[in-house]
Amino acid sequence: MTKSEKITNQTNQLTKRGIIVLVCVGLACGLLSGLFGIGGGTIIVPALVWLGLSQRHAAATSLAAIVPTSISGVVSYALEGNVNWLAAALLAIGVIAGSQLGSLLLNRLPEVVLRWVWVVFLIFVIFQQLSFTPPRDGHLELHFWSGVFLMLLGVVVGAIAGVLGIGGGAIMMPALSLLFGASDLMARGTSLLVMFPGAISGTVANWKRGIVHLKSGLIIGCCAIVTAPLGTMIAGWISPREGSVLFALWLAFLAVRSTWTAIKATKRSRAESAD
Repeated sequence: MTKSEKITNQTNQLTKRGIIVLVCVGLACGLLSGLFGIGGGTIIVPALVWLGLSQRHAAATSLAAIVPTSISGVVSYALEGNVNWLAAALLAIGVIAGSQLGSLLLNRLPEVVLRWVWVVFLIFVIFQQLSFTPPRDGHLELHFWSGVFLMLLGVVVGAIAGVLGIGGGAIMMPALSLLFGASDLMARGTSLLVMFPGAISGTVANWKRGIVHLKSGLIIGCCAIVTAPLGTMIAGWISPREGSVLFALWLAFLAVRSTWTAIKATKRSRAESAD
């Protein structure tokens, strides 16, 4: 039995401890999804790796969990009028195309490379969150060229999201504010809407390649639905700057832990190569 088959067998036979962890991850994921306009992959992927999945399987399963999570979050934002449907449609066109490329790369890149790409991504988003504060009263204006750039942004987001197992909100949300002038709430709601088709497209591709653990993904996603509306409420209560700092602190914690696991994985890979 290969290592991948062992992991699949362990995941399909979840222990009570494993289920409790997945439920807690789902509840936290929903809260942060509504609060920051993200899919929750920054929580899901490390948790699944901790439970024993490879970075590759964790990323693929995370993308599946983001499907129900994004639905709940976008409904909460849409009820407050904080979703730009046209911008989301343009982004989604690019994301669907990019997610196919991301799924292909996820299946081919070495495990160690995936871990270091994850660390670099976290550091990039931390820097972005601390250096830029989105406006609360911004307005997203669309014209021909902004529509073209939205689709190109979608391709980039979809590819990165497919490789890392994230929804892409950590990229879309700041980009919509910084490049297109959207308010922080509008950027979060719109990015959540875009995650839905992108996550479905990437999950289908990953499912065909046999790297998705659907049971774990569904447990996380269904639990996230419960707390996403609460996260949306909190996002409206705090200032944009407070939201950015809180998100950066959370990512800094993950970056430290992920760097440590990436270093260990690199040492293990070198030792195996030497043998």
